[in-house]
Amino acid sequence: MIANVIVDFEPLLVLSLGLDLRYGYPLHGFFHTFIGGSLVALALAEIMTKFYKHLGREISIKKLRITALCGVWLHILLDSFLYTDIKPFFPLSWNPFYGAFSAFEVYGFCIGAFLLGVPLYLLRKIKTSS
Repeated sequence: MIANVIVDFEPLLVLSLGLDLRYGYPLHGFFHTFIGGSLVALALAEIMTKFYKHLGREISIKKLRITALCGVWLHILLDSFLYTDIKPFFPLSWNPFYGAFSAFEVYGFCIGAFLLGVPLYLLRKIKTSS
């Protein structure tokens, strides 16, 4: 879940530091590209590995990397449908996804995935704790 929202620290910093007004930095910049997002995801996986070890839990670094990459890439893909300033295939300035789905459809998908995911997660937790 962290991987899916971590790239939105970029727009938060841009807005709170005024980088868009002072330096013309886009709201969705380098970390909203598949290259930049991948770097964030891999760094997050390394941090989470250390965090799990600190808690005395072992987890596969490969599993963490795949999970982080999927979360970040899904975030970038969904944002690419909605925002004109996202360039997912940087250094190319082309965004083939923009406008393919409406905001209503994208947010509807997110709500549907949440409503499906929560019961599945809880069911899995119940089965593994038994």
